[in-house]
Amino acid sequence: MAITNRRAADHAFLRGLYEDPYFPDHVVDRGRDVLPGLCERIGSERPADPAALYALTAAATEEFNALEAEFEAAGSEIETVAREEIGEGFRFVATVYGFTDADAEELISAREW
Repeated sequence: MAITNRRAADHAFLRGLYEDPYFPDHVVDRGRDVLPGLCERIGSERPADPAALYALTAAATEEFNALEAEFEAAGSEIETVAREEIGEGFRFVATVYGFTDADAEELISAREW
């Protein structure tokens, strides 16, 4: 399914990680794909409330958790800069889908990074 929200479809997710050579592009690419996937799920499932949104963001956060080993294998890690950039991506998604009051920490509460 394609992203129907134009702002989400046009957004350059994780741009800050691409600008920092510490983060390998091939791993960032995999992380970047998680956020449009989240947009597709939100668009198709249309969560009715923050709790339903948090269930979707928890699944997407687990996908980032799975990438930690790939970052480490490439000589990098999901550290402060990456956490902030990823968290900002989740906040952006919540906002463009109308969840402007979503708790930023709750959006990524399943994180292991």
